[in-house]
This record gives sequence, structure tokens and C-alpha cells, in this order.
Amino acid sequence: MSRFDQYFLMEEADILEYVREKYDFFPADAQLTCKEIGDGNLNYVFRVQDPATGKSVILKHSGIETRAHSGRKVDIDRNRIEAEILQRQNELAPGFVPKIYGYDPIMCCCAMEDLKDYTILRTALLDYRTFPKFADQITTYMVNILLPTTDVALDHKQKKALVKSYINPDLCSITEQLVYDDAVGNFAGKNYVVAPLADFVEQEVYADKALRLEAAKLKFDFMEHAQALIHGDLHSGSIFVTEDSTKAFDPEFAFYGPMGYDVGNVIAHTLFALVHAEGTLPEGDARRTAFRTWALDTTYQIVDLFREKFLRKYAEVVTDKLAATEGFAEYYLDGVMADTAATAGMELIRRIVGVAKVKDITTIEDETRRAEMEKALVHIAKTLILERGTIRTGHDWKNVVEAYL
Repeated sequence: MSRFDQYFLMEEADILEYVREKYDFFPADAQLTCKEIGDGNLNYVFRVQDPATGKSVILKHSGIETRAHSGRKVDIDRNRIEAEILQRQNELAPGFVPKIYGYDPIMCCCAMEDLKDYTILRTALLDYRTFPKFADQITTYMVNILLPTTDVALDHKQKKALVKSYINPDLCSITEQLVYDDAVGNFAGKNYVVAPLADFVEQEVYADKALRLEAAKLKFDFMEHAQALIHGDLHSGSIFVTEDSTKAFDPEFAFYGPMGYDVGNVIAHTLFALVHAEGTLPEGDARRTAFRTWALDTTYQIVDLFREKFLRKYAEVVTDKLAATEGFAEYYLDGVMADTAATAGMELIRRIVGVAKVKDITTIEDETRRAEMEKALVHIAKTLILERGTIRTGHDWKNVVEAYL
């Protein structure tokens, strides 16, 4: 009888005992260390390491409520979903996600590769680092994990079974509230902005009936459009990078939803990185110029490379006879690109007005300058949402973004 035969919330000492009992990563006499390194609000992330060899492993453990102890219960099945998603993605896009060593459904604990030689993309971007290979790598990842999980490629019964397996109501509920409801309605009453932005947000966001109507359409599309097995939270805080490699992680929000949700999130956070540089570096600073060039080029490249790779992959994986009809792939892609633009717009707004802000914005210390950057992003966001059907190519994005930034 093991004490790990019944779920409890583990701490560092428990994890050390757990990893020795459940896995054979380390010699029996290894003097292991364990440190909790998670900075999210949902899970506990432990690094177990043998200092003598440097070998290490990550244990990701789910609690039954948020780490903020707000009393909000969250289904611990999310850890099972994440482990299975990473295994599936490693088959579809080898090398673009961490390796999974095992998942324990009793303790809701997943053992995975430690990417300690990588940097979280957001952290690197806040230091004004640029990654010339990122657009190419992240678009390869997205096309390869998304398109093969759709009705275009899968047997329809198989796909419906996957939809059932990856229903993720608790975490989808968080997205529905934060990204859609509160972004345009502040229904929970918890939104806040810097003082110079307050009147602008009231007028341009909360009082804009056309924007609210489109947000309602987008929310219900998010809930009802079981298109592909998406990551569900693909932003610069859930991507690891080196100069030569990109790996996505943390897909606990994964479910069957619109493909453009993933693509739009990546682009939105590239724009957040851009305004961070614009808002914190003085005009004329060479770093600001170089970062602006990279961020804008990367934004447009993500759009165009995704389109190019999507159409090529579509021809490779399509199995549905009607979906192989000439012109349908382009029609299908146009819908994905509209979702991409709209999702980016919703993400930009919700991170500015909502409770889940990003360091890219909050570290702009000059409130006046920060408000200028946020106003520009809101204008971009509204265009992306309201005119999403016309924003399909990198050139279209350039016209929208550079009208305000």
C-alpha cells in the first residue's frame, strides 16, 4: 500500500518521495533536490534534480482549486488532458513540445522533459531579444498540430470521439468569461486600467454596441465550433525558445475549438512585445528600432507562412471527398484567418482592460506612455474584430497595425 494510492496535494518533500517510487530516472543513492518553480495560478510545477549529474525532470501536479485559494474549484482532469495533448502533439509535430515520461491519474501528476536550457519567450522578449526563426517554427507547429485533427483529415466518427475526450468545461469557462464577457462588458466588475485610459475604455470598448455584438458572435463561435484540437492558451508565456528551437507547452486549456484561436493568440502577444519595446526604450535607441523591425516582420510572416503551410498541409492530409473540391481549402482557410484576426483583437482588449494583464504592458512605468500604447492596441483590436473578414494576409495585417503603431 503506497500513500500515493489516494490523491492529496503534494509538496516538495512528497514529490521527492514520489519520484523515487514511481520512476527510475535517478540512481537510488542520488542526493536529489526539489524546488517548486510554477508561476501560474492553476498548477504546481516541481523540478527534481540530481546535482551530481545535472539530470532533472519536471513534475506537474494539479490542485483541486486555484493556487490563489480563491475557492474556485477546477477539474483536475486538466492534467490528463495536458499529458495526452503533449503526447499527441509530439507525434504530429516532433520536437516542438516537451517529452512526456508518464501520467498518474490518481495523483494527477505528469512527468515531463525539463527544458531548463530554454527561456520562456515572454521573458526573452521583455529583454528585447529577437528570434529570426520563430515565425517559421511556430507556424510549422501550429499547422502540424491543428489541421490533422479536423474533419478535413480525420474519420468523422474518430474526430467526434476526440471531441468528447477533450471536453474541458472548467478551463473553457475561464476563457469565455475573461476573453469575451469581461473584455467588452466588465460583467464581473473586476476590470481596471491606468487613469489616463479610463474614459477612453468606457467610450471605445464598453459603450461600443457594435463591438459587443461581434464579441457575442465570437464567444458563441468559440463555444460551438469544434474545428480542431487547439492548444487553447498559446501565448508568449507558454512557449519556450532558444536561438534555434521553439517548443510549446502548458496546453491545459486544450479542447476542440476554432483553429484561429491559437494563431490569433500568438500574434497578439507579438504585438504586446512590440509595444513594450516602444513604451520602454527611448526613440532613437538601436534596440527599439531592431526590435520593432523584428516584431512587425514576425507578425506578418506568421500570417503568410501559416497560410502557405496550411494549404500545402491541407493537400497532404485531406480525406473527406467533398473537402477535396477545388477552392474549398481556400474557403476554409479564409474562415481560419478571420478567426485569427478576431481572436487577436479580443486578446489585445482583454489583456488591457481585464484582470489577467501581461508584463509587456504593466512594466511600461510611464502611465501616459502606457496609455498611448494601450489606445493604439485597442484601435488595432477593434479593426481586427469588426473587419475580420477582410484581414487575411500579412499585407492586410500591415495596413491595420501600422495605421496605429
